[in-house]
Amino acid sequence: MNYMERGEEKRCDPQKVLPGARSIIVLALNYFQGEQVRVSEDAKGKIARYAWGDDYHQVIESKLDNIDTFLRDFGGQQKCYVDTGPILERDHAARAGTGWHGKNTMLIDQRLGTWFFLAEILTTLELPPDQPVADRCGTCERCIKACPTGAITGPHRLDARRCISYLTIEIPLELRPLVGDRIFGCDDCLDACPWNRFAQVSHETAFAARHSTLGTSLREYLELTDAEFRAVFKNSPIKRIKRRGFLRNVCVALGNAGDVSDIPALERALADEEPLIAQHAEWAIHQIRSRQGTSLRHSEQRSASCTEAVIN
Repeated sequence: MNYMERGEEKRCDPQKVLPGARSIIVLALNYFQGEQVRVSEDAKGKIARYAWGDDYHQVIESKLDNIDTFLRDFGGQQKCYVDTGPILERDHAARAGTGWHGKNTMLIDQRLGTWFFLAEILTTLELPPDQPVADRCGTCERCIKACPTGAITGPHRLDARRCISYLTIEIPLELRPLVGDRIFGCDDCLDACPWNRFAQVSHETAFAARHSTLGTSLREYLELTDAEFRAVFKNSPIKRIKRRGFLRNVCVALGNAGDVSDIPALERALADEEPLIAQHAEWAIHQIRSRQGTSLRHSEQRSASCTEAVIN
């Protein structure tokens, strides 16, 4: 995450991003798709909700272009960002009253919960400011307790190096078991937030879940060629980590949640021309066989106990 060190001055001073900037317009777009049932019994891999549909960058950028055109009619000069520049998005959003900082560092809105994207428009127009909203987390710490890797080290403190949303881009060996069956991102701290009981389903059809994100089994993912991967995940955030990164995650998920029936698919992955996939397939096979061996030993012990009980 060394890239975060770049542009520090710009993050702290919007004038260095857009000289003459007078206002920052913060926008939020709901992406919640409701509670959807996975249609495949074998689909064990979990994908964060934000990646169920189309890439939010592309969806929101087109909307920002329309607002930019509108503001130009009033003499404004703008710069627009969707998680793409040196902008402290959540800080600006909190000051603008879009929501408040949750204890997991995510922004929370009392109407949308946590399921929304942020975007910003810097403009030379002077606009009346909105007021921040009060922190409504109270004593709740469900998000902290829900984090599977302990990445939320305290209220409003996040060790990004342990966050699964980051780990599914780079997975250290010692943290692989904690990733579980997550293959792209993680929603655990968001799912735990009580404010999400008020969340409404988004009207943005571009965020609707695809079959490739909810209806495909982990074994099926392993069969994807590079061309098939690019076709299946066209315009999806998942495409950014490329086939090698995604299938690496699939192998880790199978290693954590798969069984012996998944080994043939993993053995085929051992011959993949991409070393990263082959290495993680080998790790997954070892994990499954280790669990299977433990399971067999426990079964044999129970059988022996039963036999002894009958004899006695």
